[in-house]
Amino acid sequence: MINLAELGRVFIVCGKTDIRWGIDSLAYIVKKSFNLNPFSGCAFLFCGS
Repeated sequence: MINLAELGRVFIVCGKTDIRWGIDSLAYIVKKSFNLNPFSGCAFLFCGS
């Protein structure tokens, strides 16, 4: 369970994302499209299609 009090920054990825791609592809989107480290402890929210 996620403790919201300890949650760092939250990034919302706008647009539709095919969640079927899996965690590796979503991490790639975070790294290449936003120049962020997907393992930084931040939360990334995707909107599925």
